[in-house]
Amino acid sequence: MNITRLHIVLFFGLLCIGVGLDAQVQLQGTLRDARTGKPLPAVQVQLEPGGIWDSTDVRGRYAFTELALGEYTLTATSESFPTQQRRILLSQDLDYDFEVDSVAIKLAVVEITEQHQGVASLRSVDGMGIYAAKKTELIQMDRVCANLSTNNARQVFMRVAGLNIWESDGGGLQLGIGGRGLSPNRTANFNTRQNGYDIAADALGYPESYYTPPTEALKRIEVVRGAASLQYGTQFGGMLNFVFKEGPEDKKAEIVSRQTLGSFGLFNSFNSLGGSIGKLNYYAFYQGKRGDGWRKNSGFQQHTAFASLSYDINARVKIGGEYTFMDYLAQQAGGLTDALFAQDPRQSIRDRNWFAVKWNLAALTADIVLGPKTRLNVRNFGLIASRKALGYLGSINRVDPGLARDLLSGDFQNIGNETRLLHKYTVLGQPAAFVAGVRIYAGHSSNQQGVAPAGSGADFRFDTPGGQPNLSDHVFPSQNHALFIEHLFHAGPRWSITPGLRIEYIRTGSEGVYHQRVSDLAGNVIFEQTLTDQTQRTRAFALGGIAVGHKLRADLEAYANISRNYRAITFNDLRIANPNFRIDPELQDEKGYSSDLGLRGKAGDWLEFDLSLFGLAYQNRIGQVLAADTTTFQYYRYRTNISASLNLGIEAYAEADLVKALGSGIHKAAFMVFVNGSAIHARYRDSKETAFDGKAVELVPPFTAKGGLAFRREGLRLSWQYGYTAAQFSDATNAAFSPNAVEGLIPAYDVMDFSGSYEWKFLRLEAGCNNILNRMYFTRRAVAYPGPGIIPADGRSFYLTLQVKI
Repeated sequence: MNITRLHIVLFFGLLCIGVGLDAQVQLQGTLRDARTGKPLPAVQVQLEPGGIWDSTDVRGRYAFTELALGEYTLTATSESFPTQQRRILLSQDLDYDFEVDSVAIKLAVVEITEQHQGVASLRSVDGMGIYAAKKTELIQMDRVCANLSTNNARQVFMRVAGLNIWESDGGGLQLGIGGRGLSPNRTANFNTRQNGYDIAADALGYPESYYTPPTEALKRIEVVRGAASLQYGTQFGGMLNFVFKEGPEDKKAEIVSRQTLGSFGLFNSFNSLGGSIGKLNYYAFYQGKRGDGWRKNSGFQQHTAFASLSYDINARVKIGGEYTFMDYLAQQAGGLTDALFAQDPRQSIRDRNWFAVKWNLAALTADIVLGPKTRLNVRNFGLIASRKALGYLGSINRVDPGLARDLLSGDFQNIGNETRLLHKYTVLGQPAAFVAGVRIYAGHSSNQQGVAPAGSGADFRFDTPGGQPNLSDHVFPSQNHALFIEHLFHAGPRWSITPGLRIEYIRTGSEGVYHQRVSDLAGNVIFEQTLTDQTQRTRAFALGGIAVGHKLRADLEAYANISRNYRAITFNDLRIANPNFRIDPELQDEKGYSSDLGLRGKAGDWLEFDLSLFGLAYQNRIGQVLAADTTTFQYYRYRTNISASLNLGIEAYAEADLVKALGSGIHKAAFMVFVNGSAIHARYRDSKETAFDGKAVELVPPFTAKGGLAFRREGLRLSWQYGYTAAQFSDATNAAFSPNAVEGLIPAYDVMDFSGSYEWKFLRLEAGCNNILNRMYFTRRAVAYPGPGIIPADGRSFYLTLQVKI
């Protein structure tokens, strides 16, 4: 166990430091809507002099302790209403309710939507997490003008610098994003969550997300970069959290119906119902979607449903439950060679490949107010899911013989609990807070691969005539237990220091049978054997980190952080038979560090910016190299621990409101311009293999640039955006070309989109054009499904959405 005595002392020392000092005078109370009497949560409350702050809890409660007698100014700040102030004379403990007029709240919502187009940073203490001096992005979905019916990630994440996005799914069925030089493959390098709990197939053994929450149902998206490893797990990419809408508090029932028609047979129907009845809040939606796809043989149909209930038992306890169901079937058009792509990107030479996914998620939550400054959050969650991939996996430069197909069937079950305690207090007159928690997680995945019927339909059955064994039949149990704590200190009014520690226990295993079969170019079996496999790995370790922030002025902050990262190998695909892909049986876990150094803030009320440098250091990095089979003389990708690597880069983002920059007073219109970009230098180093020593890390575009314009006036919104991504390699040897198109260069590309909407009373009309210039490009070369080979991105398309809200 790699846990030093110093780590243990630090962990319990930080945990115990949460005991506050004896207070002289205490001020506490509730922030409410003056007209409805309902509490207002997540409002920042500050007390001057002293710069002491708090954030109201789910019951609208705030509290300050250890106050000297005297006169204070109490200030409430929120995106939902104008800043409010009260003068208070403290001569004894006081319970003071702070009321805000609901008319002012409604007017302020209109004002605030004109200030941002869609991206901000998470607050130092936000919800049940601490994000001080960390690289964070907060995407408010009601301020995003984009094609939401297809979860268009290129548009939704346009303002987040440094992301590499795979665009091989025109229906938005799967999300593929990576940041800072990490693979976008099914967002596996992020700890992906929904309402704060895991949604991936298996957080350790198979952290891939086949399910993407519909953006039409989202309230916001939270992105926390590498330093998220201490609070949310060990992934190098950070944490990605999709937060769903809730039922409105001022209505017993609200119905929203959105119907979308688009190019290539797209039809999307999204319908939601939500509201509040007494202490009960509810929200539910159903989404049905189908399309023919931009390419031949790429049709799909999807059904997604969600329901949530939350109930206020009393002023201190709130409980909730939610359930998510998703099911889709998609035909896979397969990959193309470089020559075929140049000839016609829309063609398909595979018509027998299919993909089917079913996802069931459930969660039970509790929010408990233990005291004026202390909250407890409990999340219990579980997953039962499956995915089935069917088709011919032979190289794309070989003709499909029309014989039996390969079937890969996976089932995933996991259950977990994550409990967090957040405590705020003051020490030596300065605000402080800590979040501490425990995570208990168990997963059980199974994977089978074998022969399926020939045919061309979606027939997901194993067909093993004559007792021929499946190529692979494995189970992959996993366990993960963790303790974590982060503590926010303030050294004076300008400095913040946040040390953290996470102790992890991971146990993963693999048990099953693997049948190896080698065929010549004519399909004749020339060698086969059956192997029994049983492995188990147990490890325990500590991850440490620290973040430091400095307020240069009220609206300008310098921040820096560094934290250790760890990524367990994914056992679930260690025994997949694929002629294009093989895995080192001695594969080891990845280790490393991530760090940030940045400056973010505002210039007046018209400009916001964030400029940062980052480093991502890998030890024992897992990658893929091009190798040749000496028996069949075929090339394939070999996945192994390649070497150490270092990603160094810069990310920049700026957004300005030109109306405010050129004028003054209250503006009914906003004209926003934004730009962001990233430059990354990523190289393998200290490698014994000359094939990739000093080479560029694969799937890392050295330069990306994005920009756009957005106009808003009353009910009208218009958005234009443009993105450029530089050329990148698809494997560690930096091969420029291969006959099977699995390896090779991914050329530079640019793409332009336009979206607009107009809202009048209970109606909203949305329309847009994606890929206006009809660029022919691709973002990935697939190894297996849905390829292998080049997977083209969609060409020009249009959409029209009608929304009714009653």
